[in-house]
Amino acid sequence: MSARIILLVTSPRLPAGLLTAEAWDAVRAYPVFAAADSDQAEALRVTGVPVTILETDAQGLLDAIAGRPAAVWLAGPHGDQDFARQLGLRLAREPGLAELELMYGSWDPPGARLLDAVAVMDRLASPGGDPWKRAQTHQTLAPYLLEEAYEAYDAIVGDDPDAAREELGDVLLQVVLHARLAEERDESDRWSIDDVAAGLVEKMIRRNPHVFAGERIEDIEEITANWERIKREEKTRDSVLDGIAMSQPSLALAAKILHRAERAGLEVPLPAGDDLGSLLLRVVAEARAAGLDAEAELRAATLTFAEAVRAAENVGPSE
Repeated sequence: MSARIILLVTSPRLPAGLLTAEAWDAVRAYPVFAAADSDQAEALRVTGVPVTILETDAQGLLDAIAGRPAAVWLAGPHGDQDFARQLGLRLAREPGLAELELMYGSWDPPGARLLDAVAVMDRLASPGGDPWKRAQTHQTLAPYLLEEAYEAYDAIVGDDPDAAREELGDVLLQVVLHARLAEERDESDRWSIDDVAAGLVEKMIRRNPHVFAGERIEDIEEITANWERIKREEKTRDSVLDGIAMSQPSLALAAKILHRAERAGLEVPLPAGDDLGSLLLRVVAEARAAGLDAEAELRAATLTFAEAVRAAENVGPSE
């Protein structure tokens, strides 16, 4: 009977030693080999499982397990793909030598690559990393956050999934970098990416009781009302306008303020002047009354005009 070689692959993003029951049975039953020491190998040794470092090729492993019914190859953090390919090709040419079996001892949970993003940013923003990132502050980075958000918005509105994925990654870069810089603030106002994530998780659970607390709801309107009610209970605000981002584009800001005033039942007369600002505010109010988004409408018209400008640039020289 040919030997059984178990290629044991584990996730480098989970704590070493966190393995399936099947993987633990295998490493306790058969000799374990690896190409190099790793956290996973050390975790096995701590539990009494010997791990032999075998810095050789596929033939070396076959020689080492000669006469054994089975052995485990503990793949490194990157999966030892070249070694596995080499071994697979050898066994394909001589199938009687051994049988190769792939076993996943652990695997990445959803969101695991976010850990990589945090680790890479820590390297970039630490001594010896990227001087530009280390020189930044929350204030110097703020314009980039807006720029990246607008680029992501363009990709989404343009229905470009690949571009949306990339641009949202750039937004995430800003979030991770801000969090990394915050780790170096004074202890009284220091925070980390874990604090950001923890706050988000707590907010999502708290504001969605119909999902996490068994609260019964009838429709989306009730979900929205619940969200707003819970938010009001969480935040002590003196004005219905508190919490509005005053740095957003002016048409969107005007629509938001009009919405908040209307929702609060406040009947505040619009400015009656003939100055451009008053005229524009009244236009936004008329757009809302008609169910239109003034910011989106102006954006669409401007982009149409931009296309006309590009078309004009391509005509022949003027007479």
